[in-house]
Amino acid sequence: MVVAMEVDSESNLLQRKQSLYHSLDESFEIGKEVYRGQQYSQIYYARLHLMRTLLYSLLPNWKPHLPVCTVLGLEEGKECIIVGTLYKHMKLKPSVLDEYSKERSAAPLVQRHNFTHPDDNLVLEDESGRVKLSGSVLLPSTYVTGMIAALHGKETSAGDFLVEDVLEAGLPQQIERPIDLGEDKYVVFVSGLSVGRSSSNPLQFQLFVDHITGHLGDVKEQNIAAQIVQVVIAGNSVEVPHGLLNGQNLGSKDQSRLFEPIKELDILLTQIAASIPLDIVPGSSDPANFALPQQPLHRCLFPGSSAYNTFRSCTNPHCFELDNIRFLGTSGQNIDDLGKYSEANSSIEFMERTLRWRHLAPTAPNTLGCYPFTDKDPFYVETCPHVYFVGNQDKFETRLIKEGQMVRLICIPRFADTGVAVVLNIRNLECHTLSFATQIHSLEEGDLCKLAPREMLAARPVMTCGKEEE
Repeated sequence: MVVAMEVDSESNLLQRKQSLYHSLDESFEIGKEVYRGQQYSQIYYARLHLMRTLLYSLLPNWKPHLPVCTVLGLEEGKECIIVGTLYKHMKLKPSVLDEYSKERSAAPLVQRHNFTHPDDNLVLEDESGRVKLSGSVLLPSTYVTGMIAALHGKETSAGDFLVEDVLEAGLPQQIERPIDLGEDKYVVFVSGLSVGRSSSNPLQFQLFVDHITGHLGDVKEQNIAAQIVQVVIAGNSVEVPHGLLNGQNLGSKDQSRLFEPIKELDILLTQIAASIPLDIVPGSSDPANFALPQQPLHRCLFPGSSAYNTFRSCTNPHCFELDNIRFLGTSGQNIDDLGKYSEANSSIEFMERTLRWRHLAPTAPNTLGCYPFTDKDPFYVETCPHVYFVGNQDKFETRLIKEGQMVRLICIPRFADTGVAVVLNIRNLECHTLSFATQIHSLEEGDLCKLAPREMLAARPVMTCGKEEE
């Protein structure tokens, strides 16, 4: 759909650029899956079967002279390769008993942000058994339960498996990327809008909406806005007061308060959908199912924006193609959970690990809730995306992986906290930030309602080039 963008002169209209969009969310849709009391062992079996077949195909180019053994077939002192699922014994890992004791104890337990400990150790498990892993090659702080790997080593006299080398799945192959798209086209990513939070700033998001739809700035800025072909909202769009979610029946007044943030969000999304194709992905604070993959937010929540064919309610994780550029992303739960049970220097490092492990959510279902699939593991990354994004992070980060193919990794910051959106050029995969925070934060409390429309238009966003880590 071609949307005309108004400029100062009514006779001069800008035509918004278009891209060919193809949704690839089908693998994340639960659809006709029926829960019949199945356990989570089946998703682990499906994951091990997929990954082991892949790792076996890589062994001839890695250690062709070594035999492949099962855990039960290990012999002391004999070098071999074993393939299986890692399990991480964690001293500080929370348990149901801890939660129970916290409820009955006068002194509440301290909430931790990371549960790693120097005494943590790894175990490898396959269908035949399990063996404790030792050595300095495989660091427990780096790996998590649920990751599949091939290990080169030998059994010791103590019954441990001394690891000498590790083979991970590595980056999967990409679909062929168009060599030259010919013209600049932009995708805008935003997350963590938190509409309804008492500290959220409605003007901040309104400035963002007005800017990308071409209602702010001069003709040059409007020409750039006309090149935006897609907006992706990556989770946590609303925030409902926690006091309302106590399990009790709500009165009419509280029901109104509960729905007010969604109504406000719909008004803002309608403005975007009227001009630009829009994908909205559910997050942990949104009215969607808790377990991954989260299903699309129901269209009845958005009576205004869902009236446009440019509005799409998507799954989390979300996968799609624009002009044969493949995008894959989540609302951040997978990366946040990795941050609790392993260590890295930054969120972007966690993102790269999930790609190299070929699994979006290796900690599911152990510490991250997911649906108990019986015949597949939808989080397995079969094809490498060109762009991998994760929402609701503390700050903007980006990295470009170049290993015979290019992959752009993007950490999208929480907009309500930072006022920052991310803009990606799909022609060359370059990205930068679009910040609305400076002007907003410079206003004193109570001044927002005093701003005249002309003053609001003067509060232009700041475009900054994000730091790119090669």
